[in-house]
Amino acid sequence: MKEAKFYKQLDNNKVRCQLCSHFCAISEGQTGICRARKNQQGKLYSLVYGFPVALNIDPIEKKPLFHFQPGSLAYSLGTLGCNLGCANCQNWGISQAENIGDKMKYSDFIPPEKIIKNALAGDCASIAYTYNEPTIWTEYALAIMKLARENKLKNIWVSNGYMSSDCLDAILPYLDAINVDLKSMDEDFYLKNCRAKLAPVLDNLKRLKKEKVHTEITTLLIPSLSDDLEMLKKIAKFIARELGSETPWHISKFSPEISWKLKNLPETGDEIIYKAYEVGKKVGLKYVYAGNLPGDDKENTYCPNCGQLAIKRLGYQIKRLDKNGHCTKCGQDLNITE
Repeated sequence: MKEAKFYKQLDNNKVRCQLCSHFCAISEGQTGICRARKNQQGKLYSLVYGFPVALNIDPIEKKPLFHFQPGSLAYSLGTLGCNLGCANCQNWGISQAENIGDKMKYSDFIPPEKIIKNALAGDCASIAYTYNEPTIWTEYALAIMKLARENKLKNIWVSNGYMSSDCLDAILPYLDAINVDLKSMDEDFYLKNCRAKLAPVLDNLKRLKKEKVHTEITTLLIPSLSDDLEMLKKIAKFIARELGSETPWHISKFSPEISWKLKNLPETGDEIIYKAYEVGKKVGLKYVYAGNLPGDDKENTYCPNCGQLAIKRLGYQIKRLDKNGHCTKCGQDLNITE
């Protein structure tokens, strides 16, 4: 175990974790909500520092990021645990793992330097902190991010957006891009389905945009829970008003068979995906993407000015038809970060 940062000591050997917006008060011998940070004799320790359980080279489009280094590879890693408990989670095998400290006893320690070496050997342009919520292993992520910057690798987070301002302060100097799950605009949904609150996510999104971090949004449409068109319109308006109409919005389908606790719900129908797509376009978003529809043209990037096809996608195969991030027909800036 490695002593954590982002905490303060309280009376009676308790500690207050200050890494995410739960701000857990953790008693001696206990872990926080994420189960990845433990109080040992009045000090907080990270149980997962140096112990990734998933390591892969992924196309950056898988994150998904469509306007950040399109067509490149990202060296992706994640650990055990999560600070949310989303009933729909598809990575619940790692995100909702219990007894993390015991499991780490049988794992190999992988230092930050090894992550960088693997990324460079794999011809990756970036490191993606993903699979579970990177906020809960910020100490490990930060050590990697600093080395990545030295080696001209970009840093990408795939996040639920529930980090604290202290966490954001620490990662912002090294963070190049982020995809945040904006799951709903309904507070009740966040409380019941995710065991969290909506406001911190919205506040963090505003700050990320203010700090000029390349930001993309993903919303999973869960039948009866997060597929109401009026609610989706609120998300689209928030993105347009607070983050900018150039911010990409990814709309994805829910699959019950791989979810943690919602196996009784139906799969998201194509029709509601198309309706949500139109909602985003009508609000004025320049780039709305309908995910999980293989071969559909709504995963392509079109020029928002003249409609010219700029990036064609088929699964994770892409064909760039733009010119240095601009439309070849009218010269429009396509809001692509290289």
